[in-house]
Amino acid sequence: MHKRSVTINGHRTSLSLEDAFWSALTRLAAERGLSTAGLIAEIDAARAPTDNLSSAVRVHVLEAAEATAAGKA
Repeated sequence: MHKRSVTINGHRTSLSLEDAFWSALTRLAAERGLSTAGLIAEIDAARAPTDNLSSAVRVHVLEAAEATAAGKA
């Protein structure tokens, strides 16, 4: 697990994710023409205030993977 700092909406924050999640997040951002920080900002804006940002990112990546798998099935 690695902790990385990003700037979202003008403030620095850090989150810890396993390498597989960082890789998938970076790929998802690129597919959408966003920076990784830009995608994290979208996830941050959509999460419930009580949800942990790292957890919200993991769920987002998992949901994207499930949607891709469902489309290929």
